Amino acid sequence: MMPLALAIGLPIAAWLLYRWLKKAHPQHAAKVMAGLGAGLLFAFGIFLVLTGKLAGLAAVGAGVWLWVQRALKAHAVWKTFRGMAGGGPAPQPPAPPTGVMSVDEARQILGVGPEADAAAIKAAHRRLMEANHPDRGGSNWIAARLNQARDRLLS
Repeated sequence: MMPLALAIGLPIAAWLLYRWLKKAHPQHAAKVMAGLGAGLLFAFGIFLVLTGKLAGLAAVGAGVWLWVQRALKAHAVWKTFRGMAGGGPAPQPPAPPTGVMSVDEARQILGVGPEADAAAIKAAHRRLMEANHPDRGGSNWIAARLNQARDRLLS
């Protein structure tokens, strides 16, 4: 009974996945496929453990580890080539003005209204800094402007 369910269910699941992948955003599809692959590897590992083939699980783990290392190296090479294709470093935006930022400009940068209290300002600043921090690929200029806006509204 189980092989019959698999013989019918797997092609249907593959067909539905194919239809979804045709419509999905590439980045979202890549995340889903990576999760699906990890889930299948995990299920296969559980199957090997339950059937007493722990040595098989170790062999699969060693093989997967080698492929992960190769993929990480290939990704590093790809990032290097992609950076070189631009013809040099990307132009940096100008440094933030050292003058005093207006309160209205600071509110607009942080996306808060005139009624925002200190907690709302700090929360907006934290949310925007998490998305734009230079350590996470964000811009130094944007981070400086966010800090300047927070300081202006909290002073």
